[in-house]
Amino acid sequence: MTQANEKMQDTPRIERLIALAERLITALESDIADLKNGRTLSLKTNDPEVQKLTALYGREAQGFDPRIAQSAPPNLRQRFLAITAKFREVLQMHARMIARVKNASEGIVRAIANEVERANAPMRTYGPRPGHAPKSSGAMLFNKVV
Repeated sequence: MTQANEKMQDTPRIERLIALAERLITALESDIADLKNGRTLSLKTNDPEVQKLTALYGREAQGFDPRIAQSAPPNLRQRFLAITAKFREVLQMHARMIARVKNASEGIVRAIANEVERANAPMRTYGPRPGHAPKSSGAMLFNKVV
């Protein structure tokens, strides 16, 4: 097989990766805009179609050899490198936004749990009551390890 034939076979794969990355970037940018506006229920990444795209992109990218990109025509290689850089940038921004929302929601849950525990705590009396330890309300549970 000649070098030209190998390039022809690699071009559709690179084009496919570029197309998948562009669609995922669009979904991630939509999520970022929704997260900035406080709308967490309408995230595109929860859509089964986007999850399928993500799995397909993962499979395509996993078997991708960097030599394929190096053997690609210069304009295609440049498009591939640009879209890959943008994809990484958008993924990092998406991860930061998700982490912010997660931290905020966990903080709210902790505050509610502390307030419930404080409200359910027995009233303090002036004298000690031996053998009596206040029990935790157990109203809410949350996982500190994530």
